[in-house]
Amino acid sequence: MTASTANAGPFQITVQPSGRSFSVDSGEAILPAAIRQGIGMPYGCKDGACGSCKCKKLEGSVVHGPHQSKALSAEEEANGLILTCCAVPQTDVVLESRQVTDESAFPVRKMPSRVSSLEKVSHDVMIVKLQLPANDTLRYHAGQYIEFILRDGARRSYSMANAPHNGPGVELHIRHMPGGKFTDHVFTAMKEKEILRVEGPFGSFYLREDSDKPMILLASGTGFAPIKALLEHMQFKGIQRPATLYWGGRRPGDLYMDAWVRERLADMPNLQYVPVVSDALPEDNWTGRTGFVHRAVIEDHPDLSAYQVYACGAPIVVDSARAEYSAKCQLPAEEFFADSFTTEADKH
Repeated sequence: MTASTANAGPFQITVQPSGRSFSVDSGEAILPAAIRQGIGMPYGCKDGACGSCKCKKLEGSVVHGPHQSKALSAEEEANGLILTCCAVPQTDVVLESRQVTDESAFPVRKMPSRVSSLEKVSHDVMIVKLQLPANDTLRYHAGQYIEFILRDGARRSYSMANAPHNGPGVELHIRHMPGGKFTDHVFTAMKEKEILRVEGPFGSFYLREDSDKPMILLASGTGFAPIKALLEHMQFKGIQRPATLYWGGRRPGDLYMDAWVRERLADMPNLQYVPVVSDALPEDNWTGRTGFVHRAVIEDHPDLSAYQVYACGAPIVVDSARAEYSAKCQLPAEEFFADSFTTEADKH
């Protein structure tokens, strides 16, 4: 057998402990093959930047495409960890990923959408509601995201801020990144009835309903969007697990749906809310918690060994929370679910 045919594929991927298996075509990375075949593996950015898809390789060999060392260090790779979004199998592979369940992921679809409303809720946050084709329901888990496909092929990812039962439209919370090709358009030229192409659903950020553990919901800025969808889903399904929402912003105005959260508290006795502001000015008259939002969790919960954490927002917040909760608060690594908003860097 020559070298050129030795690694031709297709190869079989098996994920333990669920036993799910799927095939990967020659030259294809593991994650896109899983998404294509409805296998719900964990992931975030899909391009080697966030580390959400990291898992343990038990058998087989892979070659990694380009990725950032903060997502997978050389030491982690030497210890058998891989990033499924850019790992191309050279043989059949067996992985360990406890987040893979027997439930199939919803199919990823492309569809046109129409802007049905625009509401500016703070100086730099716009709530955009999209209408989807009447005969075409977008099926998704509360917490997942869609991607806009721009005219030049570039993509921008935003989490659905409404649970599926509050459809059929989709609500998105878009932060203005000055100079950003997409968000400049949203805040200056976008009009109701504009047509945009979207694809989704993506992401493995959704409520694990097979657990009864108490939850920490951690949001920074517009990372609140998928957390809002989780809260709507919990209320709709009557899920009574204790949950504490920590929502952080630089100034009180960054907590742009604070009143909405406080209204939920009356209807959801299992929910607690801790707003945290890092850079309040005297004129804000802020009397609540201050500092970094992920640290407020550590102050209140020095032992997270019996919890699940759902985190969304700026990568620095999510990455710090993942590292510190595991190292300082005994949070099991497999109980940290994250969606790191790599779209905060809206490229020109």
